[in-house]
Amino acid sequence: MSIAILNFQKGNVSFYDNNWAFSEGTIYKIEQFDGKETLVLNGRAELKKSNFNNGIIEVDILANSKRSFAELSFRKQNGSFEEVYLRMHKSKQPDALQYTPIFNGESNWQLYSEHQAFIEFNELGWNHLRVVVSNTSADVFVNHKKVFTISQLKTDNVFGAVGLFSLFDNRFSNFKVTNSSNNIDSNNKVVERDSTIINQWQISEARLYNVDDSFTDDDFKNLKYFNGKTEVSGLLPISKYVKKTSFGKFENNSEDFVVAQVEVNSEIRQSKRFLFDYSDRVIVYLNGVEMYNGNNAFRSKGPQYMGHLNREANSLNLNLKQGKNILRCIVIERSNGWGIMGKFEDVEGIEGSWQPNYILRKNSI
Repeated sequence: MSIAILNFQKGNVSFYDNNWAFSEGTIYKIEQFDGKETLVLNGRAELKKSNFNNGIIEVDILANSKRSFAELSFRKQNGSFEEVYLRMHKSKQPDALQYTPIFNGESNWQLYSEHQAFIEFNELGWNHLRVVVSNTSADVFVNHKKVFTISQLKTDNVFGAVGLFSLFDNRFSNFKVTNSSNNIDSNNKVVERDSTIINQWQISEARLYNVDDSFTDDDFKNLKYFNGKTEVSGLLPISKYVKKTSFGKFENNSEDFVVAQVEVNSEIRQSKRFLFDYSDRVIVYLNGVEMYNGNNAFRSKGPQYMGHLNREANSLNLNLKQGKNILRCIVIERSNGWGIMGKFEDVEGIEGSWQPNYILRKNSI
């Protein structure tokens, strides 16, 4: 990845209040420490008038073995942005570093386990985090060593604010933004998609979930639906399309649900194997009959259980009738990543609404 000629800022960005907007509830102080101007932060800070597209964002973070998270964020627009953060208490662990998009105020780290990395942090002094952004990709460096490349940034934002976030106290210094002179590529490359993967779902608006809720066909039909396209992997990041009724409070969020559904038209009566995964929980129906009820939430299967997605983690044999079938998934979420992904083992003798050129049958979903 290359960066065009850079327009360098003169020195670091001061942490004094006239440069920064601090979110409600954020606790912070600015003080000299170790001969540097530093920001002690618990919450979110956004650099005012920063409309960043390409370039370099970097900061020093004081070594800290206590449980905490220290983050750089960029291209923030209306509650959606990209973030890279250090789990300060997880030095020498495979998830010490994480990239995740924030969609409508919600983190999605459970959906993107491929963007984690093993890092050994400095136990004393400072750790340097640097993100080099070029169009739809970014390189991430810790202590001047490249850790990984994010080949496809997820939010689709091409400009936006930069900032810092800390969950529990962390001390920051030497914050710097270097803007590049190159412009965002349109990146309209056509990617060939696997026809067995669910490439689009019809998804409903979000509703509060009650564990005592029961669902009928009439309940499903009375919801408003719109199309949500999946990523190439088949992942549908639901928060990208639907805002939760409560968000940004992690495990203190309420539980919400959406219905994600596809129409499957079968030439004959037959059985097809459906492979899928989800976060946090799902109830699967075929033609109104419950087929599966599962829980994949963070720590739901033990204190170290992450709830990461794997498209082939679960499978169902779907007994399809000839003609139109409706596959519905109630996807329930509290926090950390609202998603579903699925594919058919083969599509011989079936077609459906997951295919871009499919025309929904009359009186369909």
